[in-house]
Amino acid sequence: MSKALKYRRVAVKVGSNVLTQPDGTLDIARIAQLVDQIAALRRNGVEVILISSGAVAAGRMEMGNNKKLDAVSARQLFSAVGQVKLINRYSYLFRDYGFFCAQVLATKENFKDRRHYLNMRNCIDTMLENNVIPIVNENDTVSVTELMFTDNDELSGLIASMMKCEALIILSNINGIYTGHPDENGTELITEIGSDQNDLDQYISSSKSEFGRGGMATKCHIAQKIAAEGIHVHIANGKHENVLQRIVFKDENIAHTHFVPSNNNSSEVKKWLAHSDSFARGSVKINKGAEEVLFSEKASSLLLVGVVEVEGYFKKNEVVKIVNEEGEEIGVGKSRYDSEKAKRKLDEPKGRVLVHYDYLYLDQRVKI
Repeated sequence: MSKALKYRRVAVKVGSNVLTQPDGTLDIARIAQLVDQIAALRRNGVEVILISSGAVAAGRMEMGNNKKLDAVSARQLFSAVGQVKLINRYSYLFRDYGFFCAQVLATKENFKDRRHYLNMRNCIDTMLENNVIPIVNENDTVSVTELMFTDNDELSGLIASMMKCEALIILSNINGIYTGHPDENGTELITEIGSDQNDLDQYISSSKSEFGRGGMATKCHIAQKIAAEGIHVHIANGKHENVLQRIVFKDENIAHTHFVPSNNNSSEVKKWLAHSDSFARGSVKINKGAEEVLFSEKASSLLLVGVVEVEGYFKKNEVVKIVNEEGEEIGVGKSRYDSEKAKRKLDEPKGRVLVHYDYLYLDQRVKI
């Protein structure tokens, strides 16, 4: 019997706490179950891009803990060894279903430059067109300190946006967003979060996962950003049986949190800019009047007359952060001037454009 599909292209992010056992080693049986589900989706016409953690756990399993290494060196070593083992495991399992998979290792630098960004998109598109399942992971071997993503949640958001996915499914070790700690009496699962809901901080713990770098706060932030771009986001328990099918197919529901997308028709450039805040070289602080104009119904560029301070160093056409008088980041944009020239022109009476509207992204969750 054919099944009714909700989505035709999805990004699936599976976290370390789903793929690891209590001792921190790789859970081979869980990987096999994940592959079973993805293969079933592919056979029903769903394109799947997998963003998979687990390389460090695989390397740790292969080599054992080496106490002589510092944390950064250990992560680089385990990920380098473990990535080979992890992708080989996926390849072996997908081959049983007649599918090829391909490895895509990414760093922030791949998304910072628009040309590199488009090259990566074209590469993954080619894989999907040839029935190859892309498996994406951060290149932990070379990504350290400021070059690192917050975690694979951030990477999955970038991939879902870049590849124009209809949905991003984030698999964790709990069911979703709760009104309190999941183990507390009276705590309830929030099953649906609207695009205009901004009171989630009271529910979110800032603690990190045991084996990963992220936590529910990061997942929630990424989910809201992606939903604002018009993409469905589901946070669910990756250890539940057939969780992917139960989300993607209309014939069965599962307890999880669904972030309802907005009706956003932003340009491709603005969607790229939406994820560029961590790549920004500097920032500009704007006054209250400029903030109100930018968030008004009228499409407006950021003029230098509304800028009160230029901070940091940036070149012409580089992405800069935009902050309000309270120091709150409200958006990002591509600057028409370098930082030194922008500072010199602050006092000029002419209303010169610093960031054109076409290259301006504003965080709509910010309230004036």
